[in-house]
Amino acid sequence: MAAPEMGYPWPAPAKLNLMLRVLGRRPDGYHRLQTLFQFINQQDQLFFEPRQDGRIRRVSSLAGIPEESDLVVRAARLIQDRTGCRKGVDIGVEKHLPIGGGLGGGSSNAATTLVALNRIWDTGLTKRELMGLGLRLGADVPVFVFGRAAWGEGVGEVLTAVDLPEPWYLVLVPACEVSTGAVFADEELTRNSAPIKIEDFFAGDDRNDCMAVVRRRYSEVAAALDWLADVGRPRLTGTGACVFCTFATQSQARAACSKVSPCFSAFVARGMNRSPLLEAARI
Repeated sequence: MAAPEMGYPWPAPAKLNLMLRVLGRRPDGYHRLQTLFQFINQQDQLFFEPRQDGRIRRVSSLAGIPEESDLVVRAARLIQDRTGCRKGVDIGVEKHLPIGGGLGGGSSNAATTLVALNRIWDTGLTKRELMGLGLRLGADVPVFVFGRAAWGEGVGEVLTAVDLPEPWYLVLVPACEVSTGAVFADEELTRNSAPIKIEDFFAGDDRNDCMAVVRRRYSEVAAALDWLADVGRPRLTGTGACVFCTFATQSQARAACSKVSPCFSAFVARGMNRSPLLEAARI
């Protein structure tokens, strides 16, 4: 549901994982990863209206996401607790990114909340401190605070900015939500991939170790991958459900999109090495 008119619209862009390797499992149960993040110009928008009573409210209704568990509310409370800020906020969320699609919508919303409230409340945290708070909310949150296309290691939070081509993508959205936890718990998941370097990616090593498991567990994703194989080279972002392929031009991507089966939602998006959140944070 669209947010009410309130404040300035803050962008919360989607991301694609252009590669994902699972190197092993840590003692705490998290997996050591290598991945490559790039933003795309498809996004949610968030709206913030400061309050003086310290209350934090989400004023948009989001199906299936209770307010108390919403990452935007948790992010606002986290920065409030970390800084001792006594101000509050009403948060509106205009949702466009699919839930459980591997595009990072919830993580991006959380990152935008941290960055926006740091400015609105004038709490003075550095980007590095905001990234640290973001990691407490989820492994993908730091890259959205970082705001640059990045090579990710650790659980995805050790980030190195990279300059990538900015092609056009055709993204298919299967009619299912993928459970990241279930994928990483699957006994058949490859967990011993050898680490690579960015040069290896540019040489063509861009596999996603989760693809085989997701294809087996989710027939809708398998069907989307099979459909994309007729127009390009199909790839999975994160643990999915969204799948994508790359085109050199917008017209090529749109031509392929016009042929998409009605079984899937689809959109065309441009790759971006800089998040629009970086620009918004300066306003």
